Amino acid sequence: MTFPRPAPPPPDDEEALGPPEDHEAVARKILLDQLTGQARSRAELATKLARKKVPSDIAERLLDRFEEVGLIDDEAFAREWVQSRQAGRGLARRALKVELRRKGVDPQVVDDVVEEVDPDDELEAARRLVRRKLPSLQRHDEVTVVRRLTGMLGRKGYSSGVAFRVVREEIAGAAELLDAAE
Repeated sequence: MTFPRPAPPPPDDEEALGPPEDHEAVARKILLDQLTGQARSRAELATKLARKKVPSDIAERLLDRFEEVGLIDDEAFAREWVQSRQAGRGLARRALKVELRRKGVDPQVVDDVVEEVDPDDELEAARRLVRRKLPSLQRHDEVTVVRRLTGMLGRKGYSSGVAFRVVREEIAGAAELLDAAE
């Protein structure tokens, strides 16, 4: 019985490996793949290209070109991010700023976009978060409820003043509803 021979190892010399990769085509594919499905900041895309060892001159040229044609737009990305995270997760302006800066968006763009968040919308988002969480805390004493709710709001970026105000008002409102039901 004979066994098939194992494949020979790859050649050691550069010529035998074939033509070098087209870094520009590779980078273009990476960018298009990354932008499929969701917007990304220029900094995120630059990081991805660097991780894939795309030469920096090619990466910069392609990022500039993608920006020219509107495929990369940090301001639009920031607006979309703020709208979805503020509405969906109830994040306060402070937390939104931190997230956008972490994504590499220019601080001036971050400040401009986050400044557009209506303080009343932010307050209403905090109220919704507290209302959603409050029923699960009914078995706890008021001090524990206040501590947990204000902690939750703090992690979402709300100032302690706003957190305590919203929590006190919502606890008082819930108590009134319970009194009215009895």
